[in-house]
Formats: sequence, structure tokens, C-alpha cells
Amino acid sequence: MNIQMLNLQRQYQYMKNDIDQAIKKCFEHQLWILGPEVKEFEEKCSEFFKVKNCISCSSGTDAIVLALRALAIKNGKEFFSPEDEIITTPFTFTATGDAILRAGATPVFVDIDPTSFNINPNSILKYLKNKNNVKGIIPVHLYGTPCNMDAIMEIARKYNLFVLEDVAQAFGGAWKNKKLGTFGNAAALSFFPSKNLGGYGDGGMVITDDNDIAEIVRYLTKHGGKDKYNVDHIGYNARLDTIQAAILLAKLRYVEDFNWRRLSIAQRYSESFKSMTELEIPIMIEGCVFHQYTIRVKNGKRNSLQEFLKQKSISTMVYYPLCLHKMKVFEGRSKVPEIPEKAEKASQEVLSLPIEPLMTTEEQDYVIKSVIEFLKK
Repeated sequence: MNIQMLNLQRQYQYMKNDIDQAIKKCFEHQLWILGPEVKEFEEKCSEFFKVKNCISCSSGTDAIVLALRALAIKNGKEFFSPEDEIITTPFTFTATGDAILRAGATPVFVDIDPTSFNINPNSILKYLKNKNNVKGIIPVHLYGTPCNMDAIMEIARKYNLFVLEDVAQAFGGAWKNKKLGTFGNAAALSFFPSKNLGGYGDGGMVITDDNDIAEIVRYLTKHGGKDKYNVDHIGYNARLDTIQAAILLAKLRYVEDFNWRRLSIAQRYSESFKSMTELEIPIMIEGCVFHQYTIRVKNGKRNSLQEFLKQKSISTMVYYPLCLHKMKVFEGRSKVPEIPEKAEKASQEVLSLPIEPLMTTEEQDYVIKSVIEFLKK
């Protein structure tokens, strides 16, 4: 048996007719740039999230950059300045921190909550005391687990900060029955193929109820101006391809069912592993969409378990082996008020198991049996 982290071929066969028909329409109309599927996809996403504006773009990374640039421009600046600080987590993909640099600001990395792996509101508060140059917060809903948005929004209101949600790993997730991405000033989505809603290439989206931010983002994706022959700002060629919008439209109708399937697999894993003292299973927060099912492996056995599962033809991944504050790109360009010990510990212990929505019961059993076999050796 060969268990993949994600089986996109299986998913394609499951929704083949819908996807093939969507692509066929594109070949028929030949409108490859900002074709009708782009507008329709944005409208469908607005309905899904119940927000005024959804602006598609070229990637999840670009979505963060575009949103940050829009926030700066709305406040009269082409870019943020290095004196402007934006608080985020060091335990995430590099794109979150890199986007802050690309928008001109300085990332401030504070520690995480060890149970959710998400940014800890108390760590944010600790840094904000007597700090006057923080402009905003980027919470990342890591692994599909919602951040504590009540606490984060309360902090943002108290200190007059913007909130840009990184929802790259949590499409369809919620905090207290409110969709993730609808709490802050704006949110960034990713449609990378491995995401809960993934295309067949790169893609992203900015969602916001702020019409000014939406307008700025929209023309930043098209070189920076309402008139492309007389642009106003330093922009990007960052549009979503029509063919990707068509594929995403076809897949959008499956996303809630697939999220439910992910949750069901996660619940089955957790029930099976709950007595394993050398494992720490992920917390079951309502609204989690389990982009990844990520366990902690204690006593320094993470790498050994990963190798054991590899020998059993079970794919696993470590997201993320190196915290952002330790990466070369952030040396001298970021602030780390204190060593984020909980984030660093997590990076040495986490292991993500396969959670393919279309996994069979037999495949789930094989993963469960193999993990337990290792732990009982």
C-alpha cells in the first residue's frame, strides 16, 4: 500500500466531468486573461464568505503582499517603511514573513500557543506594551486550525491595529461559526494545488468588506493603475488565470464535503491515538478544516517515526522544520523580542500525517496501525 499526503489524481477522477467541462469552456471562448470564469469565481467566493469583495490574484503569497500594499496606500504611503512593524508568528511558511518585507515593513515574530500552533494573543500583548510603531497583526490559521479571533480583534481595537488574516491553509474554516477571513480588515487565501481548495497551478485571493482596499488591490493586480497606460502606483502583473478560475469554480462545489471528510479522518486518527503517551494529538477546535493533521512526537522520536512510516510507504511531512526568525532572509530585517521557545520546540516535534479527503477506511487503518506499531516497539 502506498499512502500519499494528497492524491490529486484520485480527486481529479472523482470530479473529472466537472473539471473537464470547465476547461473545455475555456478552450471554446479563448478569453484567457480576466475571462468570465474569473468574475464568476469571485462572485461565488463573495457568496461563500458573505463579504463584499473577493479579488483573485496570482498566488497566496501575492495576496498577502497586495493586501499589505493596499493598507499602506490607503494610509497615504506607497509602501510601509522599515520603522513600521507588523506582528506575526515565526511558525509558518516563509511567505507570511517575506510578504511583510516585500511590502516594506519589519516583521516582529512572537511566540505561539503550543496546543493550537497558532500565534498566542498573550505574546502579542506582551510586545505591544509601550510600543508605538506597530501597525498591524497577521494571524495565520495554521494547519486549518482557527486562531483565537476574539482575543486578536480585541487587541487590534485597543491598539488601533489592522488585522490581515492569512487563511492560506484554512479555506472554509470558522471561528465561532463565522468564516475565517471575515474578521479583520482583509484576508489572504491561497489556491496552491495542495490546499483545501486548490487549483492546477498557483492562485490566490484577497477578501475584504473594505471597498477602498478592494479597489486598490484590484488595480495593483493590473500593474498599479485604473488606466494601464497611466498607472498610479507600483503594481504587479498578478491576475488569476482564467483557466485556474474555471478549475476552482468546478472544485468549489466540493470543498465543504471534502472539509467534512478531512474532519472525519482527523476524528478517527485522534480516537485511535488518544492513549499513545508519546504522541500529542491536535486539538479539536470547532471550525477546524484540517488542512493538515499534525501530531507532536515526544522524546525526540519524530524523525525516527517519519523514517519508519517512509519504509511502510506512508508519506508524511514536517511543516515547518525551521522557524522564520532563524532563516537567513530575516537576519537583520526582523525583530524577535524574545526567543519563541514554544515555536522552536514545535518545529522539532511536529509531523503531519496523510489526510487525503478520499482516503479509504483501509488506508486510514494502515496509517493508524503503522504509527501504533512504531510507538509500541
